[in-house]
Amino acid sequence: MREILETLTDHLRRIAAEGGEFAPIDDASMDILRRMASECSRKSSPKSPEGGGEIFDDNIDEVKFATLDDVYSAKKEREPIKRIKIVNNRTMDIKPIPAPSKFELPDGDKLQKWNALRDIVLSDAICAEHVRPTKKIVFGIGNLDADIFFCGEAPGADEEIQGEPFVGKAGQLLTKIIAAMGLSRNDVYIGNIMNWRPETPKGNRPPDEIEMAYCLPYLKAQIEIVKPRVVVALGLTAANGLLGFDPARRMGKIRGQWQKFGDTDLMVTYHPSFLLQYASSQMKRLVWEDMLAVMERVGLPISQKQRNYFLPK
Repeated sequence: MREILETLTDHLRRIAAEGGEFAPIDDASMDILRRMASECSRKSSPKSPEGGGEIFDDNIDEVKFATLDDVYSAKKEREPIKRIKIVNNRTMDIKPIPAPSKFELPDGDKLQKWNALRDIVLSDAICAEHVRPTKKIVFGIGNLDADIFFCGEAPGADEEIQGEPFVGKAGQLLTKIIAAMGLSRNDVYIGNIMNWRPETPKGNRPPDEIEMAYCLPYLKAQIEIVKPRVVVALGLTAANGLLGFDPARRMGKIRGQWQKFGDTDLMVTYHPSFLLQYASSQMKRLVWEDMLAVMERVGLPISQKQRNYFLPK
C-alpha cells in the first residue's frame, strides 16, 4: 500500500503543477482505491486491539507538502522550506538557499560567453550543495543561434545522471515534437529554470519559488546569449518561473497564448511528461497547435500534412 500511496501522491502533485484541476482515473485504479478504503475502514481505531502499530501497518504517517504560505514566508526571510515530505518518519530538509549570485560574463562571441556561463553554473557552490551525491548539475544545450528556446522546469533522474536537459522519456517525446516541426535538437536550444533535481525522498517534485529564483538569472543569461525569437515554456511550473509566480494562474487559460519574457515572445504549452500521461489525440492537437503558432512566428515552412496532425479523421 505504501508504494501505491506514494505513487498516487506524486501523480496528483504533477497534475497540480501542470495546472490540472481534475485527475482522470480508470476502473482498475478505482478498484485499488476502493480496496484501500475498505482496509482502512476495518482498522477503525488508532491502535490495533493487540496494542500494535498504527492503523497504517506499512508505517505511512502522513504526507505534507510546502504550502504557498511556506513559500512566501521562506522567500521573505530568505530561509529554506524545511519540511517537504514526511514518509515513514523521514523528513527531507532543503538546505538554505540565498539570494541569486551576481556574475559577469566576459566580452566575446556567443560561444565564449556560453562557455564562461557554463563554467560559472557548474562551479556554483549552491547548485553543487543541492545536487545528489554522484549526480550532475544540469546546464542547457543546443544551437546558440537557435530561433526557438525550449524551457522546462527541472532535471529528472535521467537528466541528473547525464548532466543534460530532457534526455529521459519526456525528453524523447520533446525530440519527436521537434522532429515533427522539421527540426532536430541541434537546431534548437533546450534548458531548464532549475540546474539541479529538487530534493525529495522519492520521485520528483516541481521546484519551489525560492529554488527557481536562485537559478533564474542563469536561465536569463542563456536566453540573452542565444537571443531566440521565441521561448517555449513547457508546463505551468516553467511558466510561473518565467512570468512570475501566480497561484491563480491556470494552464488551460494561458496555454496557446502569446506572452512576453522581456523582449522575447513566449509561448506556454503542456510539458511532455503531461502528454505521456494523457496522450489523447485532443491533447496532442492542443500542443501541436501551439507548435504551429511557434513555427509561424519564426517563419518555418508548414506543410498541409503538418497542419493536419492529430485532427479528427
